[in-house]
Amino acid sequence: MTNSTEPANLIFFLSDNHNAAFLGAAGHPRIHTPTLDRIAANGVRFTNAYCGSPLCCPSRAALTTGRFPHQTGYWDNGIVYDGRVPSWMRRLRDQGHMVTSVGKLHFRRSEDDNGFTEELLPMHILDGRGGVHMMLRGYDDEPRATGQWELYTKKSHPGETHYQEFDRKITARAIQWLREHGQGQDRPWVLLVSYPSPHPAFQVPERLFDLYPPDQMPLPPQFLPGECPRHPAVEHLRAIMDTREMTDPAVLQTIAAGYCGLITHVDEQIGEVMAVAEELGLLDSTRVMYSSDHGELVGAHGLFGKSCLYEGSVDVPMLLSGPGVPRGREVDEIVSHVDLFPTILEACGVEPAPEDADLPGLSLWPAIRGERRERIGFAEYHAAGSKSGGFMLREGDLKLIYHVGMPSQLFDLAADPHETRDLVEAGTGREKAAELEGKLRNICNPEEVDRRAKLDQRCKIDFWGGKEKIMREGTLVITPPPGVEPDLQPTEAVAE
Repeated sequence: MTNSTEPANLIFFLSDNHNAAFLGAAGHPRIHTPTLDRIAANGVRFTNAYCGSPLCCPSRAALTTGRFPHQTGYWDNGIVYDGRVPSWMRRLRDQGHMVTSVGKLHFRRSEDDNGFTEELLPMHILDGRGGVHMMLRGYDDEPRATGQWELYTKKSHPGETHYQEFDRKITARAIQWLREHGQGQDRPWVLLVSYPSPHPAFQVPERLFDLYPPDQMPLPPQFLPGECPRHPAVEHLRAIMDTREMTDPAVLQTIAAGYCGLITHVDEQIGEVMAVAEELGLLDSTRVMYSSDHGELVGAHGLFGKSCLYEGSVDVPMLLSGPGVPRGREVDEIVSHVDLFPTILEACGVEPAPEDADLPGLSLWPAIRGERRERIGFAEYHAAGSKSGGFMLREGDLKLIYHVGMPSQLFDLAADPHETRDLVEAGTGREKAAELEGKLRNICNPEEVDRRAKLDQRCKIDFWGGKEKIMREGTLVITPPPGVEPDLQPTEAVAE
């Protein structure tokens, strides 16, 4: 391994639903994230980091396998990671390293060989089935996600959900693990500490909500009905997610306050684990990484949640500090969750297996050390709220979103960082969009991938009893933590 990195332990903090712009180190005008800002100040922050697919399960599968959905077939929240494809965790464990998870994984089940030495407080998809109703998109017949609009507009306020209670259990168990196993290991270990927050509902204790007076919260771009994009893929997503017209700025500001409060809550949980790691003297021999599985639009473009390829949905925070990592460096190279497979292996002194030779990601250590590489960004989406497959390709500041069977979108992120001006729609970007589409087709055939994803989803629906049975079961709003009953909403067809 050339320019090899000195092996060290790794604490990998992973959250759910954290938009990369909502970070003090990223310049957000209101957010309070002192722990994450300290990690960034003590190490490297990647300013252009993307998830593989903007939904929990396909994103986590890409992060785990180092491969995109079109390479693995882990498309959505019902066809999820099951140990079939090797994980970076398995590579470490099989070479004698302790690899432990605490908290949310969102894989199929612990009985699969996910690669960990041990899974503590594991949170997987519900009953090994997950969000089965989402796969009805494979029949072009996905039901409306009833309850989603109320999840944001009615449940963002002071309070607490089962997720925050679970977060605190994760923190306590991670601290216990560090006290019991953090010292005295003969090989570097990895501890994945994975929180379900800041996933909605955006309810936090009043002391955190009060940090963010709603009337002082900035409003998202393009939220008003006359301003938000009317692209057919976006309109379909709004219909499926039951996203109504956003005409009351005060509601959006309250939602943003709750969201920011949850991010601060996660920052506090990470701070508690970091304090114990420092108390035990581990930080001289341990690196700290932070990322999130995907973003959250918080009303941008007239959308809540993720499930599309706008920046607020697909851009993720990515921080790394510790031994061998320069302090206070920002890296603007375009990077991806799939890069973490080779990066973590190198960080722990583990060689990849021969079958890893075709992984699409690259180790981030050259970029961490200051080597500049021009790279293309890629992500894809085939799950909830998508009428057909969506693909993102970014080259420099230009970003293509290719929709199977619908017009493409093209944005210049330097001139238009909030993606408010679609250059294809404006008529000035069609030639460049066609050029980027050609580069996308060097990665995969979008139409073939879309066909394959829908076929897999139809087969899985049939496996679970067929369309009619799934429609009668109701829709799963959010995955409950262990021991909590699911919230199933009535299934409602969408007429378009």
